[in-house]
Amino acid sequence: MSDDASGDPLEDARQTFVRSWGALGTSWGVSRTMAMIHALLLVSDVPLSTDEVMAELGASRGNANTNLRELVGWGLVRRVIVEGERREYFEAEKDVWTIFCTIARERKRREIEPALALLESCLAGTKGLRSAKAKAFHKQLTELAQFVQTANSVLERISASEQSKVIPAILKWLK
Repeated sequence: MSDDASGDPLEDARQTFVRSWGALGTSWGVSRTMAMIHALLLVSDVPLSTDEVMAELGASRGNANTNLRELVGWGLVRRVIVEGERREYFEAEKDVWTIFCTIARERKRREIEPALALLESCLAGTKGLRSAKAKAFHKQLTELAQFVQTANSVLERISASEQSKVIPAILKWLK
């Protein structure tokens, strides 16, 4: 991705978006390259091959392949067949609500559910302990588990409402 202004306002905005999305991605716990690939595919009007992604972003083949596979695993990008081509092509989900629901579902599966399992395991291991220190520990973990369970329930409802317009309508109403 060229750092120089192209003179084309649309191309300049596109490059700024892709670079900035990459930088933001690190705040969300994903690699810069993964976020940049997602951004590139998100604003691309045609599916792109791995070679095109590599050329556009200056990424190595291994880095591009790894991140494309991960994005496919998240459900944010899908492989597509381009007629007459033997190479693999990729396109991003474009519907913003579907993207949000997909990320919510994956974050729930990858982060919330393991955290909840850890808390429940630790609570089970300290259930019968009677010391003041053990009771304080148990109380703290119980409160944390209740909060994480609430977050889990919220994410469950959000991710299940992909086809529903109820939650987007509620969010719009809250504005």
